[in-house]
Amino acid sequence: MTPAVPSFELLAGAGDSPVILHVPHSAREIPAAVRAGIVLDDSALGRELDHITDAHTAEIAARAAQLSGVAPWRFVNRLSRLVVDPERFPDEREEMLAVGMGAVYTRTTHREALRPEDTDPGPLVARYFHPYARAMTDAVADRLAAAGRAVIIDVHSYPSEPLPYELHGAGPRPPVCLGTDSFHTPPELRDAAIEAFAECGETGLDSPFSGAYVPLEFYGKDPSVTALMVELRRDTYMTEPGGPAGPGLDRLATALAHLVTAVSR
Repeated sequence: MTPAVPSFELLAGAGDSPVILHVPHSAREIPAAVRAGIVLDDSALGRELDHITDAHTAEIAARAAQLSGVAPWRFVNRLSRLVVDPERFPDEREEMLAVGMGAVYTRTTHREALRPEDTDPGPLVARYFHPYARAMTDAVADRLAAAGRAVIIDVHSYPSEPLPYELHGAGPRPPVCLGTDSFHTPPELRDAAIEAFAECGETGLDSPFSGAYVPLEFYGKDPSVTALMVELRRDTYMTEPGGPAGPGLDRLATALAHLVTAVSR
């Protein structure tokens, strides 16, 4: 089960930067052995990737890194979230299990079959999820050692109209949604993001998506690890679903760079 590309990549920033831009859902790559376990034909799989992929978010993070006053580190998933979703809980704590979208998805964005219901997630979790989690844990530990703190900014996107898999899709869908965590998102991090994205339209909190990713070793335990999820509504920077980026991408990358610079001080 050797993938055609590395499962993930850590791209170095400034040695004293506390910031990690985490990009978990930007890729479409699926190794052949994993593709064999997916029941969709190629056309249907392509459509599903259009809907589920946070297209162009790796490019937004890369441009933001170039524009930032202090270059952040970037941790980028190089495989599709249809391989494993590194941001899910790998056990019964994960609420998305209710719609077949735990760490290993068995259902699509439209709640159709993606894998057989009796698929054993264990091999994929062992091959892809755990190494990713260990590497991200190490990356955060390195920032703690180098800077005395770590700031994880999770870079995502979401569709302008809710998809059937969404558990909380009935609420507001602002141009920028900030996902927060009661333990790991201090007010000053939230407020810095609201200020940074002020030029990008309305910024909302925790709707339609909430929470922020922190490796489990630190989750709910270490306040020197702070985190924020940035969800960018796709129609503000690209053609939906899965189409090319537009001029909004540069505006969002610049805003993200302002946030990185603000929280690096």
